[in-house]
Amino acid sequence: MSRPNILVIQADQLTAKVLPMYGHQMVQTPHLSALAERGVTFLNGYCNNPVCGPSRGSMLAGRLSSDVGCYDNAADFLSSTPTLAHYLRHQGYRTCLSGKMHFTGAEQLHGFEERVTTDIYPSDFGWTADWSQTDQPYAPSRMSLRSIVEAGLCERNLQIDYDEEVCYKAEQWLYDQARDNDDRPFLLWASFTHPHNPFVTTKEFWDLYQHDKINMPDVPFQPIAQRDPWSKRYAYTIRADEHNISEEHIRTARHAYYAMTSYFDSLVGRLLKTLKSVGATDNTYVFIVADHGEMLGERGSWFKFQPFEWSVRIPMIAAGPGVKAGYVEEKGVSLLDLLPTFNDLVTDGKPMEPIDPIHGTSLANMMHGDNSSREDLVMMEFLGESVYAPACILRQKGMKYVYCRNDPPMLYDLINDQNETTNLAGQPEHAATEAAMHKEVMARWDYDRIEKEIAQSQRRRLFVQDALLKGRWTSWDYQPTTDAGRQYVRGAVDPNTTATKSKMRLPFVEEVKPHNPRDPNVRIDMGQS
Repeated sequence: MSRPNILVIQADQLTAKVLPMYGHQMVQTPHLSALAERGVTFLNGYCNNPVCGPSRGSMLAGRLSSDVGCYDNAADFLSSTPTLAHYLRHQGYRTCLSGKMHFTGAEQLHGFEERVTTDIYPSDFGWTADWSQTDQPYAPSRMSLRSIVEAGLCERNLQIDYDEEVCYKAEQWLYDQARDNDDRPFLLWASFTHPHNPFVTTKEFWDLYQHDKINMPDVPFQPIAQRDPWSKRYAYTIRADEHNISEEHIRTARHAYYAMTSYFDSLVGRLLKTLKSVGATDNTYVFIVADHGEMLGERGSWFKFQPFEWSVRIPMIAAGPGVKAGYVEEKGVSLLDLLPTFNDLVTDGKPMEPIDPIHGTSLANMMHGDNSSREDLVMMEFLGESVYAPACILRQKGMKYVYCRNDPPMLYDLINDQNETTNLAGQPEHAATEAAMHKEVMARWDYDRIEKEIAQSQRRRLFVQDALLKGRWTSWDYQPTTDAGRQYVRGAVDPNTTATKSKMRLPFVEEVKPHNPRDPNVRIDMGQS
């Protein structure tokens, strides 16, 4: 078998808690479900930071966001940071990104040889968190609950525009790579913005669900004043106090989110169909992931930015050559594991030595049903707005411990208290567990150093952004390039129109030789004197 391809299909803000392979029976995702049936579902998959940019930076680097400097949604991702795209490219892979990756800074490729779309979010420092602003809630991206009160139907919106382009460009890239002379194996990353808020969708997907059957949150609304300090600050950060959210608002937003998830599933189906069309299914590993989850009204909270399961638990599904079909893995895994996994898969189990120490562990053995060497431990963190010090989160053997210097600790039993309604921290009968997990956090994070580095990074970026806004502004946003001279039929590239078009046919058809070939030595009478 030739070296395998890798196709990653990423959702934005998709919580595992709404998907059928994770126990939710309402949301319709036939393509994801079919993929799970022929592959492995990681039941306890997690992001490592519940916000877009830091999650993606740590995912690509295989290192915690605090280690690579991706602290918040406006932290620059250094060009010198090796990513999984660099590793695969070094191994002779063709690497392409279609869609969102939320890179901040002038570098917009980070190892991807090709990028066929721009991003959907800004690449500057405008969304920098600022821990010095403690008098009032600070929300640089201006998030609010308008997404909830305005949820519903549309004919078209910005997010659909974007994802249709992402899908089309990814499909076209699959066709193009199958027809060109580049025989390298590939990594294609298709990264969509659905089902990220605002919760707006088309009638086609809305009508998949009966509105009055949409389930309500498992954990009811908690008044802001009664929430834990982190959740309380976050509520004010997203201006939750400015809107009266009714039961109908919640039902409508959840209805739209379910429909948006089904729309994302349809895009997955399109890409898998294209993969089959180019004859690459049998030799391609397919991974389904998300950058973080969505609270979806649980405990009265929305979006992400929090340590609770709806915010941090994500779908992770893998299928491909030799993957154990229908296998469900219960040990904790995370996005950090993708880099070492890919490094393992493309080198036939003999991965190259990481350039920098990484925090992830290969999932290759688990994809074949062997979890014997896997430690059931996941590291997460949050370093942005609504906290004023690093928040370190450890999930270990069904327990979750949350430590932030400025807040009381949190300890949850995820096996017996799946909705995280009872904080066990400070209870004498759980003191030993709390102490052991706190010791683990202190051993794995250099807390004081990280806190100082984040504060300095914020000051630096806020200053630079302010300076760059004075005078002429130069955008870092990625501009996809297209060489029109190499598109379709261009005489300077190949003057043989018929031959050029024939080479682009899939499946390829061998040239039919002339039945009556001309003798080049015989002159044809064209009727000219």
